[in-house]
Amino acid sequence: MRKKLIAGNWKMNKTLTESKLLIQEIKDGVEKIKLKNVDVVICPPYTSLHLASELLKNSNIKIGAQNVFYKDYGAYTGEISAPMLKDIGCEYVIIGHSERRQFFNETNYLINLKVKNALQNNLKVILCVGETLDERENNIHLKIVDEQLTLGLKEINGDGMKNVIIAYEPVWAIGTGKTATPEQAEEMHKELRISLANLFGEEVSEQTLILYGGSVNENNSFNLFKMPNIDGGLIGGASLKTESFLKIIQSIIN
Repeated sequence: MRKKLIAGNWKMNKTLTESKLLIQEIKDGVEKIKLKNVDVVICPPYTSLHLASELLKNSNIKIGAQNVFYKDYGAYTGEISAPMLKDIGCEYVIIGHSERRQFFNETNYLINLKVKNALQNNLKVILCVGETLDERENNIHLKIVDEQLTLGLKEINGDGMKNVIIAYEPVWAIGTGKTATPEQAEEMHKELRISLANLFGEEVSEQTLILYGGSVNENNSFNLFKMPNIDGGLIGGASLKTESFLKIIQSIIN
């Protein structure tokens, strides 16, 4: 049985002071929940990662970053490397989020470089894939997502996949209030699992977590998480509200 995972992607939100309050509230709330077969990860902005590491040192909440560069060091002004993230206490990193693809023109090739470097530095990768509304309406969504998956995981072997989590995030449902129906999400998750089996074999496919991301909230999470191939969520806006985030965590346990 695959372990579930709930990851909160804070995006470019929360100052240091605001982060301290939110982290403490989430920590206190999670301590009251019996996390049976569920991991919880928060991914604050870079400026709050050290604070998160200090505040969560003795908790069962893990820390992730929202992005990483593909070199360990060098003259790359403004970038953050995997060794830096490891040293600050990160265990996870989000790579290939649709906003990175859309606003920063990240290609599948670049994303693959980041995935390989993160894995070499023993970070667990949350690799994001997903289609735009135009791609779905033109019925090429399965092809697009399969291509993102295949190219993003190029030259990764079965052992490397032990530290890879896939997050399906339909671009048309991110920050729009729209959500794929549980059936739409399950269809894509099932296709992703088939693609993983074709790439790495049935055993790896069955062991790989596939999260859903796209306007997940406390009102729709329970029905989404009931689907057999949805192993948790990559939560955006709702992860910035303690009560909502805790309800989402609770919904995957019930």
